[in-house]
Amino acid sequence: MPTRLPGWLLTTAAAVYVFLHLPVLVLMIFSFNSSKFSVQWRGFTLQWYHRLLDRPDILRGLRISLVVGGAATVISALLGTMMALALARHRLRGRRALEGFLYLPIVTPEIVVGISLLILFALLKLPLGIMTIVIAHVAFCISFVVIVVLARLEGMDQSLEEAAMILGADEITTFWKVTVPQLWPGILAGALLAFTMSFDDYVITSFVSGPGSSTLPIVVYSMVRKNVEPSINAISTIILMVTALLIYGADRLIRRR
Repeated sequence: MPTRLPGWLLTTAAAVYVFLHLPVLVLMIFSFNSSKFSVQWRGFTLQWYHRLLDRPDILRGLRISLVVGGAATVISALLGTMMALALARHRLRGRRALEGFLYLPIVTPEIVVGISLLILFALLKLPLGIMTIVIAHVAFCISFVVIVVLARLEGMDQSLEEAAMILGADEITTFWKVTVPQLWPGILAGALLAFTMSFDDYVITSFVSGPGSSTLPIVVYSMVRKNVEPSINAISTIILMVTALLIYGADRLIRRR
């Protein structure tokens, strides 16, 4: 039987949970506030959501964020999965050191990564724009994919692959019919994490973006610096809801698999 937890521990956990999610709940509630000043509730309205359609800068930033996030996710998922397979299935010299280097983009401060990438692009004489943003996002997203897929590989049963090859399947068929279905939950989880990190990034993007390539976080930050209005709460609520639906759908897919 499961051990019954003390009441004070449950109360503490609930308080921490409320503390973490209360600001998000307040933001969502005040996105429907008819008052232009977010600290005063004047009634329910949807005008701030309708106003988003009249802001071409927000729509353009959202479109660029989706393009950058999608490209960075696909590239990171492909390269990260191949790197994870190489590290897990082949005896490489210095494997521990290579796995340790995977954590560098995660623990390195974002401002350091942004400055280093900006210097690299300047040396290569690459014009700053959507392409440099995608390259920068792949540079720090790929580590998340590799780590997640490696964890999935550790729990895989390799005897299924051996059985498939014994029964006559070649390596390519075994990879697509046996390995990939088992890796799919890890690949999907890594891809979702990569998309979330790419879509949410501001610091690194601010260094490597050029004119006309501002993503949604940069647009929202520029809006906050000028004036805090409820339309910011509205776009933030939409992002939260879409992200929650994606995570729920991925969880259902993984459980079904």
